[in-house]
Amino acid sequence: MTVDLFITCLNDALFPRTGEATTRLLERLGHSVRFNEAQTCCGQMHFNTGYQREALGIIRQFVNVFRDSEVVVAPSGSCVAMVRDLYPRAAEWAGDHALLREVMDLGTRVFELSEFLVNRLGLEDVGAYYPHRITYHPTCHAARVLRVGEAPLRLLQKVRGLTLVELPAADQCCGFGGTFSVKNADTSIAMMGDKVQNVMSTRAEACTAGDNSCLMHIGGGLSRLRSGTRVVHLAEILASTEQEVFA
Repeated sequence: MTVDLFITCLNDALFPRTGEATTRLLERLGHSVRFNEAQTCCGQMHFNTGYQREALGIIRQFVNVFRDSEVVVAPSGSCVAMVRDLYPRAAEWAGDHALLREVMDLGTRVFELSEFLVNRLGLEDVGAYYPHRITYHPTCHAARVLRVGEAPLRLLQKVRGLTLVELPAADQCCGFGGTFSVKNADTSIAMMGDKVQNVMSTRAEACTAGDNSCLMHIGGGLSRLRSGTRVVHLAEILASTEQEVFA
């Protein structure tokens, strides 16, 4: 299968290793990965902060880039939720029926990484090896909008050498929420503080999730407390193999 990688702007700018890991993983599983350099932001930041009209151009660009894709995979539940949930609302708001038809059709082919692996490909064991104690944070968009459910946990449970520790109050938001963390800083910090304390209580070496935006927020709190606990994207765990660990 040919998979078009939607890397997302946050990963492209700040966390390129996640995109590299996603590519390695998919290629190891036998798929051809393409990266269209014409891709840009999904428009979530604009749409969610009142710039709906400005977001339409970004949405149309996404459709133009991926219109002919067999499947589009992104290591971000947040951005995939924007495409599948808010693109149709944006097209309806704009009264653009042609765009609505296109985003509805394209949305059926856009997947978050873990749901693509488990729900589309029917995989759980992807041949990963990661000998560390890990806890998992389910991000809000992946859990509540995409409803990926147990897919990330099922993948982690099959990783050789990995000890998976349950995160207390896992369903609680980390407090990031994009611009929410800027506009409502005090509330965001309080929510992040609760999440960080729960992560630290697991004595995990690292906290993983399917969105680097949430991991950036949690990781900042862990770092400031000098907890010794790091954050790592799910894709980087799944891409790791025994050969790479001991290379």
